[in-house]
Amino acid sequence: MKLYTGERLAELAGARGLSDDYLRELRIVSAVLPFRVNDYVERELIDWSAAPDDPIFRLTFPHRDMLPPDVFSGVAELYDAGATREVLAKAGAQARRLLNPHPGGQIEANVPVLRGKPVLGLQHKYRETVLVFPSQGQTCHAYCGYCFRWAQFVGSETRQALSDPATMVAYLRAHPEVTDVLFTGGDPLIMKTAVLRRWVEPISEPGLNHIRTLRFGTKALSYWPARFIEDDDADDLLRLFEQCADTGRHVAVMAHFSHPQELSTPAVRQAISRIRSTGAVIRAQAPLVAHVNDDARVWADMWQQLVGLGVIPYYMFVERDTGARNYFEVPLARAHDIYTDAIRSVSGLARSARGPVMSAHPGKVLIDGIITVMGVKVFALRLLQARNPADVGRQFLARYDPTARWFDELTPALGTHFPGAAVEY
Repeated sequence: MKLYTGERLAELAGARGLSDDYLRELRIVSAVLPFRVNDYVERELIDWSAAPDDPIFRLTFPHRDMLPPDVFSGVAELYDAGATREVLAKAGAQARRLLNPHPGGQIEANVPVLRGKPVLGLQHKYRETVLVFPSQGQTCHAYCGYCFRWAQFVGSETRQALSDPATMVAYLRAHPEVTDVLFTGGDPLIMKTAVLRRWVEPISEPGLNHIRTLRFGTKALSYWPARFIEDDDADDLLRLFEQCADTGRHVAVMAHFSHPQELSTPAVRQAISRIRSTGAVIRAQAPLVAHVNDDARVWADMWQQLVGLGVIPYYMFVERDTGARNYFEVPLARAHDIYTDAIRSVSGLARSARGPVMSAHPGKVLIDGIITVMGVKVFALRLLQARNPADVGRQFLARYDPTARWFDELTPALGTHFPGAAVEY
């Protein structure tokens, strides 16, 4: 796998005919936010004749509007003055602190405690599910510009990572209410299978029978399907999935497909078939993002293709309030219209996709509808998942705001109240 980051990314864009003005902007934005493209994405997914408007190009390459104007201008001033790499790096680090690197209380509220100490590298937001961030899996085969976990890729000061599977096992033993473990990152499938095994196999130890589901969050199907076909340990990875399924546990590959173009190659279709042959189930999710997939026809096409390949459409998320949100965010009202138009265009099997959903501080907030009650136009909201289990399924109303882009921009309507206190683990 050939990787393009930093100056190599600029050289690739220049060789593909992008303008000098764009290359300047690329270097400025990438001094703040992380970007990585591999040769599969560059060769198989991007239509260079349509760049810079090609959706996969927009997904993976910098654009000046990914930074707030004042942040861009501040870094640009240093770059144009010939600042050293060290000076630009310092400015980039300062800028990143302004971009809400850990949204939704990921550090303050999601990190659990074991033996009186916080475990940075685990998250326990919902009663049934624990997220695990293996230290060896905190990068990806390529980076999405919208990634809400971008802070994992820019230095140890912002990274969540757990170095020892024993800590994970001890925490799970202490919490029998947990049924699902989600290995995430970064991308856990960036790890060699032998390393991944060291994290997965301990969950089969006695005393952990309450763990019924193993989930693997990954973009590898989109960005490096060779992980399941041609990599030197691809067969061993599939054997690991099969062995996990043979224990009676549900194995779920939580794939990220942002655009039908990512489903267009023979490699991804072969990879999907191989994963399904192990007994694992593939569920597909992605955020609705401007410049890439903010079109109902794109989602309907993608969901239909996924169902045809045996993949279950899962979530249409709202772009989170972090990182490059300036560039990718879509107003909630428009997001609801796009979802509704898309879901009406597909059969019942594709309607398993839920959306638009905000992974906000209280939980997964579904925009269930836009309605008028007693002459007042409101968003009808529902919690699909919640910090407080008692709030799961709770319905509430927010004042309709055509410009609102995130949960914290909404206000309660008609005497309803937003969800309250969380449960700490």
